Amino acid sequence: MKDNQSIAIYFWMLLVPLFWGGAFVAAEHVITEIPPVTAAAFRFGIAGILLSIYVLWNKRIDIEAFKKQWKTVLAMAITGIFGYNIFFFIALDITSAINGSLIVATTPVLVTLGAVLFLGEVWNKQLSFGLILSLLGVFVVISKGSLSTILSLEFNAGDLLFIGGLLSWVAHGLLGKIAMRDVSPVVTTAATTLIGSIFLSAVSLFEGGWGDILDMSTQAWGEMAFMIVCSSVIGFLLWNNGIKQIGASKASIYMNLVPINTAWLAVVFYQSTITWAQILGMVMVIMGVYFVTLHPYLKNKQRIAAK
Repeated sequence: MKDNQSIAIYFWMLLVPLFWGGAFVAAEHVITEIPPVTAAAFRFGIAGILLSIYVLWNKRIDIEAFKKQWKTVLAMAITGIFGYNIFFFIALDITSAINGSLIVATTPVLVTLGAVLFLGEVWNKQLSFGLILSLLGVFVVISKGSLSTILSLEFNAGDLLFIGGLLSWVAHGLLGKIAMRDVSPVVTTAATTLIGSIFLSAVSLFEGGWGDILDMSTQAWGEMAFMIVCSSVIGFLLWNNGIKQIGASKASIYMNLVPINTAWLAVVFYQSTITWAQILGMVMVIMGVYFVTLHPYLKNKQRIAAK
C-alpha cells in the first residue's frame, strides 16, 4: 500500500504544471479586466481563506510545530507568493515574456543545486541528463525552434526583475522543504497563501482596481474560479506535498512542464498556433521529467524485484 502511495505522488504532481500552465492562459485574459496585482491578491486571498477554513474545521494545525517554523513559513509567503508575483508582473511591463520564460526555465536547475548544497539531496548523472534535456526542450518550445529568436533577445532592467522572481521561487521551494519537516503541507499552503495575499493586497491598493472585480465578465469569473480552486488550492497543496515526499529537486523538474501546458491550452482554448519544433521541444521536456522522476523509481523497483 505504501509503495503505491509512493509512486502515486509522481503522477499527482503532473496536475501541478497543468493547473499552473492553465493559470498563465487564464490570467492573460483576467488582467485585461482587472489589474494584475489585484488579480493575484484576490486569487490567493480567497484560496487562503478556503484552505484556512478547511484546516480549522478539521483541526489539522499543530500549534507547537507551527511556532517552531513560523519564520520559515513567513519567508515562504514573502518569497513564493508575494515576491514572485510582484517581480513577475512588474517585469512583464518592462521586458518580453520570452525573456522572462527563458529565465524562469532555469528554476529546476537552481532548486536542484540549492537542494544538493543546503538540504543534503543527491546529485547524479541521471538527474543532470534529465535537467539538461528538459531545459533544452523548454527553450525550443519558448523560441518555437528559432535560433534567431534566442540570438536576437535584448536584455534590460526588466530581466533583472525576472531574476528576482526566479530567486524568490527557488527560495520558496527550498524553504518549503525545511518548513514541512514539522508543519503539514496543507497548513503550510494555507498559511503561505493567506499571508502572501495580505502583502499583495497592500500593494494592489496603488492600482485602485478592486472596484472592477464585481464588473468582471462571466468568462473572467470562470477563469478566476479555476485559478483559485485548481491553480492555488489544489496546485499548491500538491506542490508542497511533492516537495515533502520526493524532495525539492525532483519536484522542481515538473516546473518545466508549465510552458508545455500553457502552449497546448492556448491552442485548444484560445486558437493559438503551434509548430513542429515546439512539439519536439515538448517531447524533450517530458522525457527529461521522466528521467529525473519516474525512471530512477522504476529502475530501483526492478533491482529490488531481481534480488
